[in-house]
Amino acid sequence: MTAKGNLRTGGQVLIDQLLIHRADLAFCVPGESYLAALDAMHDVRDRLRLVTCRHEAPACQMAEAYGKLTGRPGICFVTRGPGASHAMVGVHTAFQDSTPMILFIGLIAREMKEREAFQEIDLKAMFGHTTKWTAEIDDAERIPEMVMRAFQTATSGRPGPVVLGLPEDMLVDKVDAVDCAPFQPVRPSPSAADMQRFRELLAGAKSPVLLIGGGGWNAQAVADITAFAEASEIPATVSFRCQDKFDNASPCYIGDCSTSTAPALVERMKSADLVIVVGARLGEITTQGYTLFTPPVPRQKLIHIHPDAEELGRVYQAALYINAGMPEFAAAARAIKPVEAGTWRAGTKAARATFEAGQKPDHPKPGALDLAAVVEVMRRKLPADAIMANDAGNFSGWLHRYWRFTKYPSQLGPTNGAMGYGYPAALGAKLTHPDRVCIAWVGDGGFLMSGQELATAVQYGANVIAMVVNNNLYGTIRMHQEREYPGRNPATTLVNPDFAAYARAFGAHGEMVTRTEEFEPALDRALKAGKPVVMELRIDPDVITTRTTLSAMRAASLAKRQ
Repeated sequence: MTAKGNLRTGGQVLIDQLLIHRADLAFCVPGESYLAALDAMHDVRDRLRLVTCRHEAPACQMAEAYGKLTGRPGICFVTRGPGASHAMVGVHTAFQDSTPMILFIGLIAREMKEREAFQEIDLKAMFGHTTKWTAEIDDAERIPEMVMRAFQTATSGRPGPVVLGLPEDMLVDKVDAVDCAPFQPVRPSPSAADMQRFRELLAGAKSPVLLIGGGGWNAQAVADITAFAEASEIPATVSFRCQDKFDNASPCYIGDCSTSTAPALVERMKSADLVIVVGARLGEITTQGYTLFTPPVPRQKLIHIHPDAEELGRVYQAALYINAGMPEFAAAARAIKPVEAGTWRAGTKAARATFEAGQKPDHPKPGALDLAAVVEVMRRKLPADAIMANDAGNFSGWLHRYWRFTKYPSQLGPTNGAMGYGYPAALGAKLTHPDRVCIAWVGDGGFLMSGQELATAVQYGANVIAMVVNNNLYGTIRMHQEREYPGRNPATTLVNPDFAAYARAFGAHGEMVTRTEEFEPALDRALKAGKPVVMELRIDPDVITTRTTLSAMRAASLAKRQ
């Protein structure tokens, strides 16, 4: 990609840096503000695959999914103004999910700044609080330096998103820029003193619990932390949408600590005398609204391990803080001498038995289609390494509760609760791992926030199976309405299309499932379709969680008011 002599355009320098840093897939909605970068991509299309999307939010979410699955920054390009605004959803998801990602935004020419030129925005004001670093590249000679820093920043410590602005005139400047070498992520390691104190606290406990989550994991780290827990028979739970970070088949796994946490697990967390938090942020969802541990000094002894020193002590004071990356800590934990589990062995077995019992539905749910039975069929029919991309909404509880994640990475879910995430995340997964089955588990409301990306799926042969759970409601909000204002529920009823027909209109395969016995043959057809699939799963609107119904919630709420 050399122009005359050593001169290259800014666009060419930029794309050369992506290749140096091993980028192989990028997502975009094209814009005139970065035409020179698009032109440079033409020359390397055999090495850098560019996927054109229909909306910037899904494009950014596809890149976020790539980052989650690979540990390398997902790459996304959008244009200024409206494009950047749409992409904010994906950036916020990457920030709260600790996912490495780099968003490149085409900008106005440098000479037009501060005139409110066409689609002009202030990147730092817009993205500064939801990224690890936001900057504009005003000098084409500095592209290698700033792109290297972007990769370094996105992957080091607590992973996260970076935004780089690209003035359109900068991209056409010709410069003799010096390339940087590939990035090298930097993660802290626990000291010998840290691990000695860690083991001492564990040995002194009577009822410890391991809580795992956050970003920065890899398959070896997951294997190491599972082996550590099993060696000392420590019960292990995971934070919101981090279920693939501990083998769910392990006898130490006791369920997820998230939006649909089993009551027995909540009580176990509250009664533990030592909680070892590995990688998770102790935020609202994981702590059940800051009730599992009382801030700022919890009743339980707390050990908090996190790759970002600024996260340690942010809400809770711990008995021990360890600033470490997940692979580094997990390897060190596996290497320590196991602690005799005599005082808590029975508790671990009991907690596992309670989890196993919770895998069975509590009672029959209204309607002809049982989502618990649907997930049971999926567990029988799908490979263990199937990637589950879960959207935001109450329907997600069935996947959280009944699916077992035994391979890493295999779970994609927005911990920031971004609706519309599931389908584009599944597309990003399929384009990253075309040999794996990729399922988008989505609600009717969330699917129509990004369902136009069916066009992208068909165009690129991303044969994702979307399972659209349709109850004609914004179900989570209706649940809150019935809890707080029973019988008064404006704004949450939806009128939907025939989703199977919608799929066929794009050239995809469509299925309609209204009864439990229809699901398995429909899934068989979907797996053999050889094209993107949408399976509409029509459920009774009264079915709102895995444990209760809307009518039961309404009755309970009204009874409290009498």
